[in-house]
Amino acid sequence: MGVIASLAVQAIQMLLVLLLAPLLTGLVRRIKAHLLRRRGPSPLQPYRDLLRLLRKEAVLAHNASWLFRSTPYMIFAATWVAAALVPTFATGLQFSWSADLIVVIALLGSGRFFLALAGMDIGTSFGGIGASREMMIASLAEPAMIMIVFSLALLAGSTQLSYLAGFMTSVGLRVSLALALIAMVMVAIAENGRIPVDNPATHLELTMVHEAMVLEYSGRHLALIELSASLKLLLYMSLIGCVFLPWGLAAPGSGLADHLVGVLAFLVKLAVGAGLLALFETTIAKMRVFRVPDFLGVALMLSLLGALLLFVSRSL
Repeated sequence: MGVIASLAVQAIQMLLVLLLAPLLTGLVRRIKAHLLRRRGPSPLQPYRDLLRLLRKEAVLAHNASWLFRSTPYMIFAATWVAAALVPTFATGLQFSWSADLIVVIALLGSGRFFLALAGMDIGTSFGGIGASREMMIASLAEPAMIMIVFSLALLAGSTQLSYLAGFMTSVGLRVSLALALIAMVMVAIAENGRIPVDNPATHLELTMVHEAMVLEYSGRHLALIELSASLKLLLYMSLIGCVFLPWGLAAPGSGLADHLVGVLAFLVKLAVGAGLLALFETTIAKMRVFRVPDFLGVALMLSLLGALLLFVSRSL
């Protein structure tokens, strides 16, 4: 009976992240619109957009290969699995043994790799530009993320997310953790193509990164890619909440009340994260593409400095 209950909680988490991902994207858009003194779309608008895309026919180029057709499904599967592995409202779930930071990074990296290949598969100039820019960002974002994982592993002795969440509840304020948090926020902004690295609401060929790789997609394929982008945003917010703000997570073997409190705490974290992201994007301008390496270089240096501080003294 315990295994069945654990599987049920794991299934609830998988469905929860899938259902909340479009709502998080819509909430960010709505808050940004209010901050700019506009009415803005409903937070439920992403659901309507996805349903509309699912009803449309998928139009494919004549030279599209099997890779172009299968990439949306692979990206969606990898992102959904990675988002479901991150503890959102409870720890010690059925698949928590595989919920490792390195596994999450590997799943996201595989999705990015196939998206870049699909962007170049058709042979358009936009796809090639977007793929090259995506790889430029990844070449700096992934080392920074690895250094963050290295810092957390030095401090906690593990990269398993459920263990990290339990360990961080008993850790006080540390300079190394603050540096790692700032670096992870910067990496999350770059990985999700948010301002100032990229503007998800524009299609200008001189600035777009993610949108350039998906211009040739339509119908259900585009719906899966858009849903994967929303899942990726929710994944990074869940990851920051799990590692650096692990309050409210239900412990293994907890009852229904603790799980409900965990769900409520997770919703509050997402709402606060959406508000902070919208506020940040409305108060800062988009940087030039060639300034992005400087932005991610700062994240890499901060994560490296955090790891060095832990080497010098475990109390920092």
